[in-house]
Amino acid sequence: MTAVTVAAPSTLQELRDALPGYAKDTKLNLGSVIGTLGQHLTEQQHWGTVLAVAAATGSPSVLPALAAEARPRLAEPAIDAALAAASVMAMNNVYYRARHLLHGAYDDQRAGLRMQAIGNPGVDKADFELWCLAVSAVNGCGACLESHEAVLRTAGVSREGIHDALRIAAVVTAAAATMDAAVLL
Repeated sequence: MTAVTVAAPSTLQELRDALPGYAKDTKLNLGSVIGTLGQHLTEQQHWGTVLAVAAATGSPSVLPALAAEARPRLAEPAIDAALAAASVMAMNNVYYRARHLLHGAYDDQRAGLRMQAIGNPGVDKADFELWCLAVSAVNGCGACLESHEAVLRTAGVSREGIHDALRIAAVVTAAAATMDAAVLL
């Protein structure tokens, strides 16, 4: 079998066009959930969520296209903060998910992990928390989801806005899984 090299899509439309026929739902959701700014998130919240989640998937098939769409819509501090959310939550989600799954056996231990990005993200704290929540959904950390959702609700972020961020996380993750599988197959 000969390996086929496929160029990574460089725009949202190219990504949608590159999805195989069996992923019609993902293709449609990329247009409606990712490509259309809803009424519950600001443009920065929406595109920061897209970028943070795309980075969290680590997909070489999806990250370039979604980063190209997000970058013109975000100021440099928001780009850095979205990428910082993906980075710090990659660490935190593993640590806090493990502590949770071990039923409190290590709750008396100090994490001892640097998390300066959370304290000073360079953007509105609620936006950063939203991106952390979306990345935590991708990484499957219930403890982090609960923590970030509580902070967001206290900050006045609507349930609908939080729901939209979770939908973005779901669709970007589906696109990443589909595209990466298609490249490998």
